[in-house]
Amino acid sequence: VMHDLRPLLDNLDTARAKTAARNVEFDFDGLEALGKERRTALSRFETLRAEQKQASGGMKSLKPGSDEFNELRVSLKEMSDEIKVLDARRKEVEEELTDCAMRLPNLLDDRVPAGFSEENNTVVATVGMPRDLAFEPQDHIDLGEGLGVLDQEAARRVSGARFNFLLGKGARLERALINFMLDLHTEQHGYEEMLPPFLVNADAMTGTGQLPKFEEDLFKTQEGLYLIPTAEVPVTNYLREQLLPEYTGPIKYCAYTPCFRSEAGSHGRDTRGLIRQHQFDKVELVWFVKPEESEAAHEELTGHARRVLELLELPYRVMELCGGDVGFSAQRCYDLEVWLPSERKYREISSCSNFGEFQARRAGIRYRDENGKPQHFHTVNGSGLAVGRTWLAILENFQEADGSVTIPDALRPYTGFDKITKGS
Repeated sequence: VMHDLRPLLDNLDTARAKTAARNVEFDFDGLEALGKERRTALSRFETLRAEQKQASGGMKSLKPGSDEFNELRVSLKEMSDEIKVLDARRKEVEEELTDCAMRLPNLLDDRVPAGFSEENNTVVATVGMPRDLAFEPQDHIDLGEGLGVLDQEAARRVSGARFNFLLGKGARLERALINFMLDLHTEQHGYEEMLPPFLVNADAMTGTGQLPKFEEDLFKTQEGLYLIPTAEVPVTNYLREQLLPEYTGPIKYCAYTPCFRSEAGSHGRDTRGLIRQHQFDKVELVWFVKPEESEAAHEELTGHARRVLELLELPYRVMELCGGDVGFSAQRCYDLEVWLPSERKYREISSCSNFGEFQARRAGIRYRDENGKPQHFHTVNGSGLAVGRTWLAILENFQEADGSVTIPDALRPYTGFDKITKGS
């Protein structure tokens, strides 16, 4: 289970306060009642087992067939029956308690800003100045369709809403971005590249916190597998149920995958364009570290995602999310938001989160410390970056008055061209 139940049940007031800071309702009374029932059942179970053991020992000194012997045998049978009933109920309560706790979000870091909506998020840094365009900027849909590199109408015919076709230099730009990000993170930031499965089982989804709470946000196959909403799921679960013999330093993976989301709760939001899609590309960064290193790892990983934006010369800002905006599994989160000229505002392009031991506890990811004692890893991850949003940010920020798009210098070795023009 994702929470260490004993300290959780011993400190319910803290858990209540930290969950209230998310503006999330949770049945703490039910959790507390189950905890008490488990304690009572366990105590009675252990008392009866001790009595049973003592009585069994006493049988040896009694004459078989005597009244005392027969009475004790009846008593032992009653004890045995009660122990079976108690043990069955104890297991039921354990399952109910685990199921209940599985729906409790991670407990927020004490430094998370107060507030329930994005208006309460804190600006940590603003980097780069938006270009002063001497013309009215087009949005990425008009730009992409005008250049013949984006076709959403065809995607609607083939798949429905929230899908797209990228064509020609548009498709090549997407591929260039993926390779650019993977090369940067593997060659300069010390990540090992991984290409994981794009379908995972329910256990993997539970391990990272998508299940049981967010089932409606997922696409599920008839065979019971789920299309991944982010590479975070298979990459984090790569070490599922593993106990590493020692800790030899941070384990860092990066992975490109397509991602699939039903966007169940976003009806009517961002229906135009590529901001919110059922299928999109992403390069994900995942760290496994020992607990005392996760805070520094979170800062460093966020820096790696920021580096992508800086090399691509995209203006952005770093936001620390308030309690009500931090994701279910995270204890602290930074969002990177890129400037979009057509909207004249910043939009999220990466979330970088520290999960503490939340995911590692759910997925059983541990190492032996210097004393040989098993410890749960802390996991840290973030988008490095969401590729589709980077694609549209390049179109919007590097557009010219004639509707063409200039390619940022750092990306040209990957695209093989320095401009997208109509018909090119």
